[in-house]
Amino acid sequence: MSDRTIPADGIGMHLYTMRGPLAEDYPGTLKRLAEIGYRTVGVSGRFGHSAAEIRSFADDAGLKIVLEHVGYNRLTEDWDGALADVRTLGGQWIVVPSLPTELRTVEGFREAAAAFTLAGKAAREAGLQLLFHNHGHDFAEVDGQVLFEILLDEVEPDLLGFELDLYWVVNGGKDPADYFRDHPGRFPALHVKDMAADGSWEDVGAGRLDFRAMFAPAEQGGVEQWLVEHDAPTDPWVSARTSYRSLADLRY
Repeated sequence: MSDRTIPADGIGMHLYTMRGPLAEDYPGTLKRLAEIGYRTVGVSGRFGHSAAEIRSFADDAGLKIVLEHVGYNRLTEDWDGALADVRTLGGQWIVVPSLPTELRTVEGFREAAAAFTLAGKAAREAGLQLLFHNHGHDFAEVDGQVLFEILLDEVEPDLLGFELDLYWVVNGGKDPADYFRDHPGRFPALHVKDMAADGSWEDVGAGRLDFRAMFAPAEQGGVEQWLVEHDAPTDPWVSARTSYRSLADLRY
């Protein structure tokens, strides 16, 4: 183990974790996250607020918005508007969080690769980068091909990066560190969530995932943002505090 630490401005919160508090008090929630120590956030759901309003809330809290999740349908439904909103938020990445169920085939992923190529060009022209966020099923092997790797192989690196969800990579039977080493620079953002002994979600540092080993080649993978996520926390504030402290204290 070395003495490397995650940069303070690289520890963020993916706001899906905080959807309960956000629905009640969006600006207050962002301020509390900043008080815990978070420097950045990824937006997932606006709860009736405009992009400009959320940018203002984040600015007031002293938080930097780095990305927003948008549905795959937006690739063909006002993609320019989606890009404009992320620019308004101040983000640098626009993230498609999943593919429609009907595309979870070899041909479906190839169709998505073609769509991501076009969308990635438009994102680049807007000064942004398109990312794809994985789930466990994306690592299924179909007809001798790992579906996720079709996107890695068929879309140019400057047109598509990845927000690698570490829990779901392990759930899918793969090792994130292997992807960092084998595909340098493709993974600017991570979703960091832990896995309990029974395979369920857990606060970062309270589960069984070996983040030290995963992060050893993170620089090679191009990681800039470590975004905490818990899909169903019992208490989102306990989860936020526990997970932040685990990442801030981590040496790898």
